[in-house]
Amino acid sequence: MNKKQLKIVVSGDICINLLQWKTNSCIRGLNWQSYPYVHSDIKPGEALLLSKFIAAATNLPVISPELDYSNGILPKEILHSTSELGLFSLSGKKNDKNKVYRIKNFLGYTGPCDKIPELLPVVNDDENADLVILDDEDNGFNSSKEFWPLSLKSPNKTPVVIYKMNNPIGSNSLWQHLEKFHIKNTIVVINADDLRSKGVNISRSLSWERTALDFIWQLNNNPNLSFLAKCHHLIVPFGLEGAIHYRNDGTNESRLYFLTNEFEGDFIKEDQGSMYGLLSCFVAGLTHNVVFGILNNEDLNDSISEGIREGIVYSQKYFIHGFGKDAKEEVCPSDIFLEGENDFIYKEQIQDVVIRNSNNPNCRACWYIIKDKSSINLAEIAYDIVKNGEESALKFIPIAQFGNLKTVDRTEIESYRSIKNLMVEYVNTKNAVRPLSIAVFGTPGSGKSFGVTEVASSIAPGLIKKINFNLSQLQTLDDLISAFHKVRDLSLEGKLPLVFFDEFDSNFDTNLGWLKYFLAPMQDGVFREGDSIHPIGKAIFVFAGGTSSTFEQFCGEEIEDESEKKNFLKEFQGAKGPDFISRLRGYVNILGPNQTDENWDQLFIVRRAMLLRSLIERKFPHLIAEKGEAQIDNGVLRAMLKVPKYKHESRSMEAILEMSMLNNAKKWEQSYLPSKEQLKLHVDEEQFSRHLMQDAFFSEKIEKLAMDIYKRHEMMKTTSSSKNYTQLWHSLDEDVKNSSIDQIKHIPDALHRVNYDIVSVKERVNAIKFTDKELNTLAAYEHKRWCLQKKEAGWTYGRTKDSQAKTHPSLVAWEMLPEDRKKRVIETVKFWPEILADANFKIERLKSLCYCEVHGLLD
Repeated sequence: MNKKQLKIVVSGDICINLLQWKTNSCIRGLNWQSYPYVHSDIKPGEALLLSKFIAAATNLPVISPELDYSNGILPKEILHSTSELGLFSLSGKKNDKNKVYRIKNFLGYTGPCDKIPELLPVVNDDENADLVILDDEDNGFNSSKEFWPLSLKSPNKTPVVIYKMNNPIGSNSLWQHLEKFHIKNTIVVINADDLRSKGVNISRSLSWERTALDFIWQLNNNPNLSFLAKCHHLIVPFGLEGAIHYRNDGTNESRLYFLTNEFEGDFIKEDQGSMYGLLSCFVAGLTHNVVFGILNNEDLNDSISEGIREGIVYSQKYFIHGFGKDAKEEVCPSDIFLEGENDFIYKEQIQDVVIRNSNNPNCRACWYIIKDKSSINLAEIAYDIVKNGEESALKFIPIAQFGNLKTVDRTEIESYRSIKNLMVEYVNTKNAVRPLSIAVFGTPGSGKSFGVTEVASSIAPGLIKKINFNLSQLQTLDDLISAFHKVRDLSLEGKLPLVFFDEFDSNFDTNLGWLKYFLAPMQDGVFREGDSIHPIGKAIFVFAGGTSSTFEQFCGEEIEDESEKKNFLKEFQGAKGPDFISRLRGYVNILGPNQTDENWDQLFIVRRAMLLRSLIERKFPHLIAEKGEAQIDNGVLRAMLKVPKYKHESRSMEAILEMSMLNNAKKWEQSYLPSKEQLKLHVDEEQFSRHLMQDAFFSEKIEKLAMDIYKRHEMMKTTSSSKNYTQLWHSLDEDVKNSSIDQIKHIPDALHRVNYDIVSVKERVNAIKFTDKELNTLAAYEHKRWCLQKKEAGWTYGRTKDSQAKTHPSLVAWEMLPEDRKKRVIETVKFWPEILADANFKIERLKSLCYCEVHGLLD
């Protein structure tokens, strides 16, 4: 089949779009010319627009319905929409002088009220179509079989079908027909917001992981979506930033496609207007690659994968272009569907990952994209972040930024974005009668104030003004009333006060004694002073915990003893705790640089890395080289990232940096660190030093370790225990010695392959035992390393070992190695934990991301 022979049919609901906009471009003179000039134009919509997109994207002729509206008359029987256009900045930035037309107000539809709008037949329809694209807007087409393409109705015809569905209902006639006759070749495309409009609860703009897992749960459990679970291919775009491809074609898999620096809804700003046809543009990108796949006999899944990427790219470019600087321009310029030098987005920037789900109903956050998108462990990612910066280290990972705050931790992303969503809604509410109340918890120094402030500042930097009150320092109720007056004054000035009530959970007469005095201000937006009642005005109340490090701890949810919990709840109710919580609209637990939970919180080392990199950039930018590489000693880096605990969280990390002599340093060397006595203020100085000196400790003991492994090798060959292995070691040829030493040097790298690290300890520890899977992975790595070493020394494969000719029978791939030789390598690896333990080195697991992964509960 060649390109000219490929037949594409597009059909569906019909609509034409009436656009109106105002200018002041008339020459003045007559009275009417002193008023704005109202322009109007007619553009194609729904299936008519989709066919134009498909033709432009594929550069192929398209068989479709046709309608001549060049005379400017809108047929009453045809559905048409009316929209008012306005000029909006190209980039969304206020100072951008480049303006294009986009929709300012959608005014509504016009059509026949007593019957379905008129549909149009496909002109020159062909039952042998190779590809059929349907635009079902639920305006009559799905129940009007006479307007369906012939290839769908003709027996024994199997075109590829792309079904753009607006109303996800499995009872419509078109879907039932496709399900019965064409389901294997049908690709269904539904916008996520269309699913949500039907009551499908999929979170929006929290994290890509949460959105994806919500979608999978709904598809598997929501009876309203059971018909979609039968799709062989279902594509759900989430805004212009991502999409999910669900497969049920024998391979049951769901794959998420996403932009790393954007989440759903981020691309289109509130003051950028809107555009119709975004999903049609996405379908055009999908179609372009399906066509390419058909012409080149590609697997359909490969075509869909590339098509989703192009669909996201095309949609974003189409939105940015809008209706152009002159609204009478063609709605579908060809440069949208061609890659250009000035493009702001490329399909290679769109990442994809298989969605993993947990079978553990108690799991809080089992799946992290950062784990699946990286071939190295979290410690290596953390080192890379500090050394080379987030942009280099995290180019394939979702990263959220709020002002100066950056995070890749899914839990933090979801918490901060939920708070941001609340704040955005509140800022945009014109007649707010009460403050927005949120709570923030975390250990001292975790960054409670910084995080929420950056989120608020990223929303409305010129409007929001921060004010802080520490309730533990207030002595009387009059002090709190005085604080409310200051908040009210800011509100009267036209500012939106961001009010931090630090340590709100401190005592005042009784435990949690302050809470009852906030109930009226939170609920009614007023405070009482004597007989007077004062309105507070619009404000954001942030209650920062001082004695409770998490919301769950504040509520008593972490108390396990029933008697203790009963007493707590009684006291909590007496302090009006439940009434206080009912007035909150959100909360966030700030995680900080310390590990909060050994089983669940494995991203703490990445949080530390991002904080450390940020501190270096802000406080000692001269330590960042021209190409972005941080000048820091490996021992210092390891100690800062792997010390078990910072006594005062982020304040301690900042303090160690400030206490180091770095003002004139070219590199953060170990000698520039503060003394052990000073370090003791912020970390366990002994543990810090052991991480700091680990390379030195390991190097110092390499020969002893190599001698021990040689001894184990020799003991495998004989049962005699009378040999003096130390003497034998020293009499060995240097090449043999170096071979054992090289093996020891590479043990840390090998252990990283199975998620382990080496830690220097004071005393001998019990040696761990590797699993069979770990042994095989380590043995394969060790054999490959040994082969490379031999080949670099001039050795080649030979049937027998010959030192003169430098041939060896084991110089083959691990898979081809005889079983007896594999067994010898595996036995060698088994020695590693014991010889390391004898030298006071502990093999420590770089823990999996969560309990579910450790116990095999993650699909």
